[in-house]
Amino acid sequence: MKSASLCWGQRYMWLRVHQLPPGHQHETHVVLRFDLPAGLTVAACRAMLTYLTRRHEILRTTFGPGPEQRVRPPAPLPVTVVTAERDGGATPAEVVEELSTRPFDLAGEWPVRACLITSGGAPRHCVLVFNHLAVDMWTLGEIKRELRTQSAGAVARRPAALPPVRHQPADLARHEASADAAIVASRAMAYWQEEVGVLPADPFAARRTERADGPPAGHATLISPPMLAASRRIAARHGVWPSLVHVAAYTAMAALYTGREDVAHLAFVSNRESHPCPDVLTCMFSPMLVRVSCAGDPSFGELLRRVAAAYGRAGEHAYVPYDKVVEMVSREGSRRGVAVRLGSEINFIKQRTREYGGRRTAFTWNPVPWAWAHHGDDTYLRVDEWRDAVALSLHAASSVMDAGDVERFLRGMEALVLTCDARASQEGAPGPTLGEAARIAGFAPAGAPPAPVPLETWHGHAGPAARALADAVREAHGLGPLDLSDSYTLAGGQVLRIPQVLAELARRGWEGLTLNQLAGPAPLGALASRLAQGRLHQNQAHSE
Repeated sequence: MKSASLCWGQRYMWLRVHQLPPGHQHETHVVLRFDLPAGLTVAACRAMLTYLTRRHEILRTTFGPGPEQRVRPPAPLPVTVVTAERDGGATPAEVVEELSTRPFDLAGEWPVRACLITSGGAPRHCVLVFNHLAVDMWTLGEIKRELRTQSAGAVARRPAALPPVRHQPADLARHEASADAAIVASRAMAYWQEEVGVLPADPFAARRTERADGPPAGHATLISPPMLAASRRIAARHGVWPSLVHVAAYTAMAALYTGREDVAHLAFVSNRESHPCPDVLTCMFSPMLVRVSCAGDPSFGELLRRVAAAYGRAGEHAYVPYDKVVEMVSREGSRRGVAVRLGSEINFIKQRTREYGGRRTAFTWNPVPWAWAHHGDDTYLRVDEWRDAVALSLHAASSVMDAGDVERFLRGMEALVLTCDARASQEGAPGPTLGEAARIAGFAPAGAPPAPVPLETWHGHAGPAARALADAVREAHGLGPLDLSDSYTLAGGQVLRIPQVLAELARRGWEGLTLNQLAGPAPLGALASRLAQGRLHQNQAHSE
């Protein structure tokens, strides 16, 4: 069996999956729906899907129990067949729901599930459910292209002409273990270290309020048809991508809301042009850190220029093993004596097949994002560019943004872009400044940030919980004696092995710690105290 380390892009998703409890891990699944042409049989579709997994090792790769990928031998892909006709059995929607929500057994199950939906005995639709460790958006496009080619060939009764597979994920992992990749990673890590070193520990400090009741986060969507054309016109005038127009609007709102002159966020990048294996089918994207200065009351055009420059700098240092970034941030927190948060993300996705169909802007609230709240992030903005509208979808932790401010944030982004576009139509009219954007958004002024919350301290008491935690960390890494006044990272712990540590703790009867807590700068002894308090509360609950 072929095995290899996790690729750098897989490492980000490995951490995201393990930040979620098992009941929520389906939130990271990716579903691909494919309409099948007439003339195919169920047997032909099975053969087509099996050939797909034979060509691409990632589709028969398992992950774990440690942070590694293992390629399984070729075999027929299990396919669930369900009819769209009423036959007393499960409906297609029920079957797809089950396949989409059941957690993947990362260490024992291939990262793809297949379902054929038939009508009159003929296959009409194919639904594939992927573990996100195996695929990204580029990979999904290649899989759909191959399925189209294969199905067309099967209908025409001729061999499908598919290009040869030049690289597999193991080839990419081998490159990422090379000296050349180490040089790239060291340069990228130097950039991250410099940028993180000047960031505030908590950019939302002036707004953060711990709420004892209510949902942990909110999620709202604003769909704007006029914003699509406006963002494209602004982008064309300034010679940038339309996605950066939305980032500039976000940056303005974030600066106004947090009261910070510097705004930083994590933006997702594909990394496919950063190494010799750009055609590998696997998850390859990861975040890059973008910091933008909003000092000096810049106009929107000037802010857009700064955003474009910041994205250029960040893009040059985006190809990095993300687990090493997490460890670096943990060490920075230990140095400062306070946890450092990089908890805001932006994702831009083009969806050319989706249409809104309306003319007016629509604002809607979505269900509480329970799974996202487990990640511990502050905000997540997803910008979807449809054929006829832009959809802005904002997740926000309730501790940093209430419902009113979520709506003001999204409507402020739209109003700022539309105002900038309208101003540009008037010759010589300047774009709106950040001060004008403040009046557009209508946020209440941010107060003075409170003093940072210092790290938990450990008072040197090594009880059963401390011994169990130390033993679990040592066993996962093969380490010698540990100093419990060190954080997990300072003690030599690798972030990628935290799932093993948590599993070993659970085997010993200790539960309650999270991946984020172990990956942070708190001393191991303080984390052990949390374990002990959690068990005490459990015992008290059982005795009542």
